[in-house]
Amino acid sequence: MKYVKLFYHNLITHFFKLCLVPSMAVLAMKASRLSPEDLHNFSLHFHNHPVIVTVIFPAIVFGSTLYFMTRPAPVYLVDFSCYLPPSHLKVSIEKIMDHIKQTRDAHESWNDNLKDESWVDFLRKILERSGIGNETYVPEALHCIPPRQSMAAARAETEQVIFGALDNLFANTKVNPRDIGILVVNSSTFNPTPSLSAMVVNKYKLRSNIRSYNLGGMGCSAGVIAIDLAKDLLRVHRNTYAVVVSTENITQNMYTGNNKSMMVTNCLFRVGGAAVLLSNKLGDRTRSKYKLVHTVRTHTGADDKAFRCAYQEEDDSGRTGVSLSKDLPAVAGKTLTTNIAKLSPLVLPMSEKLLFLAAFTAKKLFKAKIKNYMPDFKLAFEHFCIHAGGRALIDELEKNMRLLPIDVEASRMTLHRFGNTSSSSVWYELAYIEAKGRMKKGDRIWQIALGSGFKCNSAVWVALNNVKSSAKNPWEDSLHKYPVKIDL
Repeated sequence: MKYVKLFYHNLITHFFKLCLVPSMAVLAMKASRLSPEDLHNFSLHFHNHPVIVTVIFPAIVFGSTLYFMTRPAPVYLVDFSCYLPPSHLKVSIEKIMDHIKQTRDAHESWNDNLKDESWVDFLRKILERSGIGNETYVPEALHCIPPRQSMAAARAETEQVIFGALDNLFANTKVNPRDIGILVVNSSTFNPTPSLSAMVVNKYKLRSNIRSYNLGGMGCSAGVIAIDLAKDLLRVHRNTYAVVVSTENITQNMYTGNNKSMMVTNCLFRVGGAAVLLSNKLGDRTRSKYKLVHTVRTHTGADDKAFRCAYQEEDDSGRTGVSLSKDLPAVAGKTLTTNIAKLSPLVLPMSEKLLFLAAFTAKKLFKAKIKNYMPDFKLAFEHFCIHAGGRALIDELEKNMRLLPIDVEASRMTLHRFGNTSSSSVWYELAYIEAKGRMKKGDRIWQIALGSGFKCNSAVWVALNNVKSSAKNPWEDSLHKYPVKIDL
């Protein structure tokens, strides 16, 4: 059956080419039989009808010129950089549990929230089943006993992450920060004044007419939203660079209460961030890694359940955290399905579109009792960067989309090595694929992320060359250990 489907796919994909070959052969045979007299009559026809030369040809030239002048400027990804925290910020599961016990014993004001041992066992079970390894990172302030959750400590974490990623990006690309015309920074739960985008402008002394944007409260899928915004701006403002910075702050957003639905986020989120350099300059095509092909955004926030399934609020004791409702899996599945439905016509080959249409027709018109047809996305993409939001999310997508273990390897290994770094996780996954030497010219990449609101967003890229990892790739120090076997 596998080979039958492969034959069908190749037949449909190359159908027009197969039809073109005999047509060209027939034309060539007829052309070879033309006599000098036929050629003379052909040229005489043009001579007797000057309107062809004076009207049609200029119209073709004008139309071609207008098309090339008005078509959207291509958006190139020159390079990107993921932040690698210093080794002393690493934490294992045992270290986290030990830290919790020390905090409880040393800090009396926490005793009321931590005296119940049942929730300690709950945290351990979540950590052990999360798919997260023992070399992830938490910020400096959370290594203290008790943790320092001040504004100053939160700023220090964010500055370390953002500046670390940007310093490496500028060093690798040799781009002068003052040449940046567009800046987009996204951080969901930490949005101080002045904004994080203003912090970047101040640090690198960016020019005064820069178009800067700060996206807040948009969840783990905000990285793709930032790319989409930068894309739209680059198609309006010609011949410039755009920098997108995606991160999340852990210091000020660690939940210190005993509401179990709010504790889960403490177990999953870790330090991380990424900086991406985009360009619409034609001269940058040869040195760029990827070209942006599509962005598709889906927002189901009009539905109350979707809006509240990941909700920042205070618990009964007045402590702030993000609660995850029991509706989250169903909402995520529905939003993901909607996003895939919008993306599919843009990326799937004709062979899969025809199979989907046949299944849809049989089910709707003839009431056939068959399942909804899930297209084979491996025919549309060579690489998948699924947001490392958690083990359950990756498992579900792997199962429902009929992906192979190697298709989700980058996502699983990113979750294991770095944890959930929110909107930047898809960039750690792309860095993993590059570090493994798997990215070849023409390969297509699907970045897909889900986040509060509720949102699902996709970005599709195509590799312009055989891509090698850039200097200070975050996997440099640990690539030899991966992939690791994870008990499923």
